Amino acid sequence: MDPVRNPFAPGAGSQPPELSGRESILEEAQIAIQRALIGKPSRSQMLLGLRGVGKTVLLNKIEEIAERSGHITSFIEAPEGKPLSELLVPKINQALRKFSLAEQAKVKTHQALRALRSFASVFKISYGDVSLSVDPEVGVADSGDIENDLPELFVRVGEAAKAAGKAWTLLIDEVQYLRESDLAALIVALHKISQKDLPVLFFGAGLPQVAALSGDAKSYAERLFHYPAVGPLLSDDAKSAIRQPIESEGEKISDEALEEILLKTQGYPYFLQEWGYQCWNIAQGPQIEFEDASQAARAATRRLDDGFFKVRFDRLTPKEREYVIAMAQLGPGPYRSSDVATALNETHQSLGPRRAQIISKGMIYSPSHGDIAFTVPMFNEYLIRNYVNKAKKA
Repeated sequence: MDPVRNPFAPGAGSQPPELSGRESILEEAQIAIQRALIGKPSRSQMLLGLRGVGKTVLLNKIEEIAERSGHITSFIEAPEGKPLSELLVPKINQALRKFSLAEQAKVKTHQALRALRSFASVFKISYGDVSLSVDPEVGVADSGDIENDLPELFVRVGEAAKAAGKAWTLLIDEVQYLRESDLAALIVALHKISQKDLPVLFFGAGLPQVAALSGDAKSYAERLFHYPAVGPLLSDDAKSAIRQPIESEGEKISDEALEEILLKTQGYPYFLQEWGYQCWNIAQGPQIEFEDASQAARAATRRLDDGFFKVRFDRLTPKEREYVIAMAQLGPGPYRSSDVATALNETHQSLGPRRAQIISKGMIYSPSHGDIAFTVPMFNEYLIRNYVNKAKKA
């Protein structure tokens, strides 16, 4: 088949040609977005799931829906170690400039900009070419305690949005990388916004441990957020994600090929895109057959090993690699931390710091007390294939 017309686009956050199986999440987001515009309260949402399930794709789609509905949006990807204050200042400045275009919002926008100037000054934030040509407002968002200052800043932004007849939607990807104090401050700020019925919405996305991190930061987080689970697609949705893009290009795929793709990918959206991409390029006839899907598995696995899996494994230290390989050798998981310790001939307590560091890097998480699991689907198979089996052959 013509590779130029290949409808599949495996990549980090790339919009798939067919967004199957996520209708309920998007519908709930759409309702929240519309309610915010008419002054009705809605719970913020935190999308939780493993790597490769399409959380970033969903955040991008929600941002698109919000913008189309009249919201001003700010999208942030949280990197490891960078303070939330530094990420927010330029985004909030951009949003406020847009609110200021409404004549009736100029006073409230000016007040919000002054609060932002205070906030930026007290946290010593350098924002390059972004300038705040207003005087700071003394006593507002300038205590130097982000848990006190961020709620005051958010309230001013919400008031400016309300005056402009609009709403502000903040979207943060990779929430698990936020500092504990920053996550707590964000939760407090959103709680304050909720109490005042201001038109501000938050959509976050992160690994499964974010729910526990939020609860640890503030006990009321479970009532403040809705936590939609983003997992592998159900069989019919997974088949649709493959079949519809192919048929939209006037081509076909056999039922046997579809079943083979589902078996190998386990319904994970990123893997479906990779398999679909390879199947299309390999197929010679007018229909993708079982043999094409079988051949595609080898090419797709090689690409995942060289990219999706490898970049994550390469972030680990030799001792951390030793730990995750020991996990993989125990089977598909989840794993008891004590079993990993036994496999490494060490104590559970002595491995605690190493385990915590791997969790902080987003490679593993704790689904329940005493258990650990990989955040990357099928990562155990990658480790067995590339490190355990190769070591045995050597």
